[in-house]
Amino acid sequence: MAEKRGHSVDEIYRVLADRIINGVYLPGRKLSQSELANELDVSRTPLREALNRLQESGLAVAATNRGMEVSPVTFEETEQWYVMRVLIEPPIVAAIAGELTSGDLKKMADALRRMQDSAHRTKDFQDAHHAFHDVALIHYPEYIREMIETIYVKITRHQRTYFSRPRAPDEFCDTDRLLLEALVEQDGELAKHILEFHLLDAALGLLLDADPDYVPKALRLAAQGLGIHFACNEKGVPDRPAKLSWVGGAVDNLPPMKTSNVYYER
Repeated sequence: MAEKRGHSVDEIYRVLADRIINGVYLPGRKLSQSELANELDVSRTPLREALNRLQESGLAVAATNRGMEVSPVTFEETEQWYVMRVLIEPPIVAAIAGELTSGDLKKMADALRRMQDSAHRTKDFQDAHHAFHDVALIHYPEYIREMIETIYVKITRHQRTYFSRPRAPDEFCDTDRLLLEALVEQDGELAKHILEFHLLDAALGLLLDADPDYVPKALRLAAQGLGIHFACNEKGVPDRPAKLSWVGGAVDNLPPMKTSNVYYER
């Protein structure tokens, strides 16, 4: 009997994680060790370790009497991942605005061009969009960076589970262009508010496109804590586009912005 090929735990983990994130393995799929060992032509020991890593990263769960299976994708979880991003990232970006080098800004500009060029190719657009924001991410404190990277993965999985193409890519490009301009000017406060707008827009678009009646309670709570208000109907569902406002009135230098989900005007 031929021996299984040697693959490292990292290699096996990356293959399995990529298949889960891209919807090849859908939520609830049983991750049978024997089937996966044959399918991937790997031995059981590194496979078990890779499966344990999937569980640690939240991509797999241990199910009673079923072994391990692909974890579910829930709207509530995805909403709360965005809540964490909007609470953490904007103030950090404001603080590091002066640390970004000319090389960093060029990488962001290059990624923005790739976003524009790949607007109708879902994975390419998402990869370029992540590359744009990853430039600032490398300046985050280590453990916060690792946490945000994990959140990116979970949000990407939700996107690829529920959508076949990127939503409103031109709107994403327009907002990211404004963010880049603020960072070029080293205007951290302006960058902070643009990123808040961008994250709220992305979250509401992702949730409401899949479920137009979804009530984003956690997102409204986080926004309220940040002094941000967005209009909702009597059921708590955001109007689209919902007017976004910061408590205290207009934000200095913040230009009018509008997407399919939210808008800001002085």
